[in-house]
Amino acid sequence: MERPHPSAVPPAGTWLDEYRERVEEIRARAESARARIATVTATARTRDGAVVVTVDQSGHLTGLVLGVRAEEMPRARLAETVLRLAAEAAADVAGQVEKIMEPLISGPGR
Repeated sequence: MERPHPSAVPPAGTWLDEYRERVEEIRARAESARARIATVTATARTRDGAVVVTVDQSGHLTGLVLGVRAEEMPRARLAETVLRLAAEAAADVAGQVEKIMEPLISGPGR
């Protein structure tokens, strides 16, 4: 097995410095992504404004507004509408988080 010529191998200090810079860059990008994800929300609503649902970055319900038109809805339909809108908003949040994470997950050269 041939050994590389000594001049072809970067000095240990240079390699370590480059490695540290890369790790710091990844850490900074991850921290930026974390901060952006912490602010993600999504809202879904019925066309007539009877129900408006907001979820946080985890898809947990953080807001529910029942408009005047909601009073006209049968309870079972109202409950189904709230659940459907919450699922729509959670899917929106998941898409937003995926877009934020994509550069970190795919990384350079993938």
